Formats: sequence, C-alpha cells, structure tokens
Amino acid sequence: MSRIVLKFGGTSVGSVERINHVAKIVKSEVDLGNQIVVVLSAMAGETDRLINLTKELSNDFLDSEFDVVISSGEQVSAGALSGLLNSLGIKAQSRLGWQIPIVTSGDHKSARIEAIHSKELINLLELNEVIVIPGFQGINSEGRITTLGRGGSDTSAVAIAAAIDADFCDIYTDVDGVYTSDPNKVPTAKRLDKISYEEMLEMASLGAKVLQTRSVETAMNNDVVLRVLSSFSDIGEDKKGTLVCPEDSIADKKIVTGVAASTNDSKLTLTGIKDKPGVAAEILSVLADDGINVDMIVQNISDDRKTTDLTYTVPNDESTRAKELMEGLSSSLSYKELIVDNNIAKISIVGVGMRSNAGVASQMFRVLSQNNINIDVISTSEIKISVLINKGLTEKALNTLHDHFELGNTTN
Repeated sequence: MSRIVLKFGGTSVGSVERINHVAKIVKSEVDLGNQIVVVLSAMAGETDRLINLTKELSNDFLDSEFDVVISSGEQVSAGALSGLLNSLGIKAQSRLGWQIPIVTSGDHKSARIEAIHSKELINLLELNEVIVIPGFQGINSEGRITTLGRGGSDTSAVAIAAAIDADFCDIYTDVDGVYTSDPNKVPTAKRLDKISYEEMLEMASLGAKVLQTRSVETAMNNDVVLRVLSSFSDIGEDKKGTLVCPEDSIADKKIVTGVAASTNDSKLTLTGIKDKPGVAAEILSVLADDGINVDMIVQNISDDRKTTDLTYTVPNDESTRAKELMEGLSSSLSYKELIVDNNIAKISIVGVGMRSNAGVASQMFRVLSQNNINIDVISTSEIKISVLINKGLTEKALNTLHDHFELGNTTN
C-alpha cells in the first residue's frame, strides 16, 4: 500500500468525459489498496473566464474578492469529481482549502503556503476515504480566501504530499513526462525516465510547462518524489512518465540533460553610463521596487574605465514599464543611449553532469558558431549555460544543440 497525491490539471478535467476518465484513474489506485488524495485544477478555460468576468465588472476589482471569484473554478472540479466517485461506490469527500485548513500568507493573488493541518486528512485516509481538494487556494490569518498564483494547484499538491508524508505526488498532465526539449520544436526529443530536482527547477524556469518552479522548489525542500504522467493514457497502461527525484537517485548522470528555449524576454541596454560605484544597484533597485523580475545581467567597462554599458533581460510584458523607468533615470545616470530589443530568444542547456565535466560551454559556443548563430549575451551557473540569440534562429539552435549532445539517445 502507498499513500499517493494525484494532481490533475485543467485539460485533464476539461469535460464530462475527461472527469469520468480521472475517476477511473482514481478507482484503479483505490483498487490497488492505495490511500489517495486528489488535487484538482479548474476545468480548462474556466479560470480565464472568471478573470474576464472580474474585468468586465470593474477595472478596480478588490484583490480579496478576486480570489473568492477565481478560486471557485477549482471548487467546482472538486465537487464534481467527489460526487462522481461516490456514485461509483468509492467513498470520497471534498475538502476546501479553508476547511483543512491550508494556511497561507496574507497576499491575495500570490499567497504562499505557511502550514497545512493534516491530522484530519490522515484520519480520513486511514478510513479508506478518498479526499478531493481544490488546488490553488488557502486561507489567511484574517479568515479570507487566498489564491497561490500561477501554477498554484501544482504547489498545493506537492505541499499536501509533504504534509501527509505521501510516498509519491503524481502530476497528471496532457503529456507523458518531461522531455529533453520541446517535442513541438525538436522532433528527436525524448522522454526522460528520471530528472533531478535541480535540473527540473532550471527547465521549469526556462519555460518547460510541465511543472511550475514553485512546485519543484517545494518538492525539493521537502523530499517529495514527483511522477509526471499523462492523464490521457489508457487505464492499466504502465506508468511511463518521468520521475523527479534527488540527484543521487540517478545512476547515469548525463553531462547535458535538456535544451530549452524562452522567447518571452526582452533585452534592454544602457550605453555610455558614467562608471561610478552604485550604478548597477540604482538601476536594479528601481526595477525591483516596481516588481519587475530581472534575469540575465551583463556589464561591460570601457577601455578608459570612465563609462560602462549595462544589459539585462526582463519578461516581454514588463519591457515597456522597464523602459519608462530607465527613461526616468536618464538625468541621474547620464547614459548615452537606451536600446530595447524584443527579437531575442534565450537558449539554455541544463545538466548536473556539468559540475564534473570541463569544456561544455566551449562546445556549446563552437556548435552555435559553426551554424552561423551569433551569441549576444552569455550567462552561466553550476548546472546551466544560457545564451541570447536572434529569435528567428530559435528552432535551429535547439535542434543543433540537441543533436550535438546526443539527447535523442537519452535513456536515463
């Protein structure tokens, strides 16, 4: 017997047919004698519909009431599945975030889970009841409903798995695991049998849509073993998904595990800034105070050490605001020119094997050069190397690097 949290995303519960299939998956786990908690997203498209509703009602909709509205989508999913399971003879009951309770910080729209009172959940599991929980929501110290922000249902599932000491947290999606690259752009991409928490965290931050970064962080910090599976597989098929686990659980560590691309960034460059202490701090502080997330940062000092150029990247949807903030600093920084480039892509290779293998960066740069792909900016970490290139060369770069590092042959 195992204790398992099953999480199903919006496409997995997107219709009556899909909810019926989810019920069959749950039943198959119960028939094996497993203790089951199910965490659900809203039906596909429902959250967007509810967000648009609040916008149509008012441009100044209160954040606290916004959370009440958009959290209702997950509640519908939970009630629907729980009711269906009972009609199939499976003892089940839904538990909303505030009923458990899942205690969060006070921040509406982007709350953080602080505690989960798991005693009643464990008691129900011991009585062989299936517990169905709407993801994405909790309750703050003032007794108000909160939501967890993007990817919140994944985070809910992992946090609940940690709280009840689950053996696995199974994340069911519309794909059958984590791939070496985006199969829609790289035809030779292969599904990984295993990937480390750190690698998955990097892949998620680079745009891999299978898991969100907060859920991976929560799993890594609490030693929750994740299994990424497809909810579209037939009942009874072998679970061929991807295991997300500690690095030491992976015997054959590839130098490079995956290649990822992000085309949702903009590059801003300030040229000819007078070089003096605190320049970078001033620029980045202004951006941080406005809630703008800065990713890659490069600073170049002139030969005479009197001026400097500073380049950084931000999400596309924040580039206009970042440009406005930089224009507001024109007097204090006395820069020569502000250049905004939206035609960029960030290409990254990821792999824990880089820690113990020299020359990976030089291989990456050489292969790109041989294929006439120019590099604008370089950024490295212990297990990741990222470069900025022209957006039009994204797929060429992905396929070139994927082939060079022989990721199509991956079987870890």
